[in-house]
Amino acid sequence: MRPNSITFIGGGNMAASLIGGLIADGFDPTRIFVSDPDKEQLSQLAARYRIHAAADNQSAVEAAEVVVLAVKPQVLEAVARDLAEALQASRPLVISIAAGVREAALLDWIGEGIALVRSMPNTPAMIQAGATGLHASAGVNDAQRNQAESILRAVGLTRWVEDEAQIDAVTALSGSGPAYFFLVMEAMEAAAVELGLDSESARLLTLQTALGAARMAIESRDAPATLRQKVTSPGGTTEKALGILEEGGLRDLFKDALLGAKTRSEELSKILAKT
Repeated sequence: MRPNSITFIGGGNMAASLIGGLIADGFDPTRIFVSDPDKEQLSQLAARYRIHAAADNQSAVEAAEVVVLAVKPQVLEAVARDLAEALQASRPLVISIAAGVREAALLDWIGEGIALVRSMPNTPAMIQAGATGLHASAGVNDAQRNQAESILRAVGLTRWVEDEAQIDAVTALSGSGPAYFFLVMEAMEAAAVELGLDSESARLLTLQTALGAARMAIESRDAPATLRQKVTSPGGTTEKALGILEEGGLRDLFKDALLGAKTRSEELSKILAKT
């Protein structure tokens, strides 16, 4: 085994984000290996980060301490089954970042007895501002939990869930969540233009307001409800706007949206398990 080494199977955007985050966090790039069928992409990754480009998946995982499965869910079964013998021989910690593929299916493909962690990162991981939910199988020890957490923490916040079914809720909240905020920003920007602002001013003011609100929520000890109350003067403009949003059923819309995303995540998991 290559001590303290990490192999990425798949060199797409999320793998590149994790590799970049790990190196920025001080991880030795000479201990990182990556395999990808796209040889041009593989070469670019190796040159950019000074990491090892593996000839194929088999050689990439042979002596790895940690293997990150970073391929699309639709091809994960074929990749995992092909790696099963090598993984059973070396017994690394395996981390899957494939959405919707459950632990039972993964262990069926790679074989029982492998320490497996499922993770659900989101796209802001690409700028080291991600939010990732993690779930450990029964075979994962404390040291391996720490390893998995340190890898995903390199690109943002991490939270463990003890029940694997909660990964579907994580998917609905933070996995899909960036798109909800993009939609809100899109709507605010469009409304501001209709109110007479030029498009560039509407865009920049919207984006900075979203950034500022998020930073205040992160850095404050107050709950979002308290922060909202603090900026809502009785009889003022904010109170008027919030009243319209409440009357329009904003809270119920978000509840229904997250429930719909969670239900779809559960459906997709069942479909992927059968393919």
